[in-house]
Amino acid sequence: MPELIEGNPVLVAVDIMGTGRPEDDDGGIPSMGGGEERVGRVIPMIEAAKANGVPVVYVIEVHRPDRVDFGRELDGSEGVHCVEGHPGTRIHVRLPYEHGVDYLIPKRRYSAFFGTDLEILLKGLKAGTLLLCGGLTDVCVHYTFVDAHQHDYHARVIEDCVGGSSIEAHTASLNAMEYLQRDARCASGQVIAAFNARGRKAA
Repeated sequence: MPELIEGNPVLVAVDIMGTGRPEDDDGGIPSMGGGEERVGRVIPMIEAAKANGVPVVYVIEVHRPDRVDFGRELDGSEGVHCVEGHPGTRIHVRLPYEHGVDYLIPKRRYSAFFGTDLEILLKGLKAGTLLLCGGLTDVCVHYTFVDAHQHDYHARVIEDCVGGSSIEAHTASLNAMEYLQRDARCASGQVIAAFNARGRKAA
C-alpha cells in the first residue's frame, strides 16, 4: 500500500482566492459554501509545509477583462469570474503567501497543467506527490488531479480542504479521483503529521 507521500511532496493550493468579504465575491461560480472555514484549515497545513521544507505552489485563475481567454468556459453553469483587477482575483488575503518564496502559477483554464509552466516547475522540484487543496472540487481541483495522474504523479486530494459547486458534485468528484488512485483521499491532519514526520527525519 503506498504511503501518503511518495518521493518529494508539493502542496498545491488551487484557486483559494478572494478577500473573505462577501461583497467582493464576483458571483460567477456556484459554491457549496464553507469557504472561509476551509481557508482556516488550509493555513496550518501551509505553515507545516513551510516549516518542514515542503514547497507550496499557489494556483490562481485569471481572465482578461475583454473575455478573450474564456473560451467555452461560460457555456455551462459559470458566469464571468476571476477577471483581472477584480478584488477577488488574487490569492486569498488570509493565506501566508510570500512573494519570491512561494511559487505562483496563473492559469486561464481549469487544469493547473493546461497552458502553464507547472510541469516545468514540478520537474525542477523533483516532485513525486502532489497534495491538492482548494476549489472547486469538481472542476479545477478535479481536472488538475486528472492531469497529475496522467503525468504519473502520486496525487492526493485533501478532502476537508476542498469545496465543490455543490455537495453532490463535491462527493462525486472525490469518488472519481479515488477511482483513479485508490489512495487519493486524505485529511489535513494526516498531511500535517506527514510533513512534520518528514521534517524530523531531515533534522
